[in-house]
Amino acid sequence: MFVDETAVELWAGDGGSGAVSFRREKFVPKGGPDGGDGGSGGNCVFKVSSNIRTLADIRYRTIYKAGKGGSGGRNNRHGKNGENCIISVPPGTVIKSEKSDNVLADMISDDEEYIACRGGIGGKGNSHFKSSLNQAPRKSQPGKKGEKGVFNIELKLLADAGLVGLPNSGKSTLLSVLSNANPKIGDYPFTTLNPNLGIVKYGEYTSFVMADIPGIIEGAGSGKGLGHQFLRHIERTRVLVFLIDINDENPGETLKTITNEIYSYNLDILKKPRVIALTKCDTVSNYENQELSDFQVISSVSRKGLKTLVNSITKYLK
Repeated sequence: MFVDETAVELWAGDGGSGAVSFRREKFVPKGGPDGGDGGSGGNCVFKVSSNIRTLADIRYRTIYKAGKGGSGGRNNRHGKNGENCIISVPPGTVIKSEKSDNVLADMISDDEEYIACRGGIGGKGNSHFKSSLNQAPRKSQPGKKGEKGVFNIELKLLADAGLVGLPNSGKSTLLSVLSNANPKIGDYPFTTLNPNLGIVKYGEYTSFVMADIPGIIEGAGSGKGLGHQFLRHIERTRVLVFLIDINDENPGETLKTITNEIYSYNLDILKKPRVIALTKCDTVSNYENQELSDFQVISSVSRKGLKTLVNSITKYLK
């Protein structure tokens, strides 16, 4: 199941307590304090893994705890540091604070890390408190508490080309024909409820990633339909591929509707290069006589125009 939003509660480890201890050795009278320091608590760390595509694993485990630091020992032995808690996330993950909704980390690169909660520092042992006035201190410090918090996590897909269009404009069919993806395809609205990714090969050794995004409707920019769930995923695509059904009564007006919704959500998205295509040309017989100079014409069923479409996309990617 594709999951692109969730929240987690993180508990970093507490620091270990410092020890109260005195040196006891034969022929060494009044050996003095030798209590060691406590170990530091483990951190809670988000780490990018390119092997993960969704947040599904995180969604079903809402609380993560790092290890506690060990207590100090005699002979100035330092307590063991607590183990870090590593939360693996896919590329394109955005970490936000639940309290302020501010973006704390925008994680893209493989193996990139973000320490969300730091472990507590271990307490000092009694060896640190020896002085000329107190040769046998019997006090030590407790370890400090680790940080904790709740974080909202969002996933914004990383793709070279993003398919944009109204429901049933042929996005899923196109992705299934051009790539190795198997998205759900049907003759009713919103068959695509979650984004799909596919690898489109072109040339002998080259390829690019294409994303099939859930269909947009009028009002999506203000959250209607799948709303922001759709629009969030096109923020990171390098090229926008607008698909419009050739049977649409007014393709120009439909294109205007889509661009207006993107504009109201994030104007910067429209600064990306775009390719515009009319789909399903196999369902009509006289489209050559129509005024379609601003559009490419394709059919995923007959594969007409697909090579030209891919070449147009790769021109921008190069």
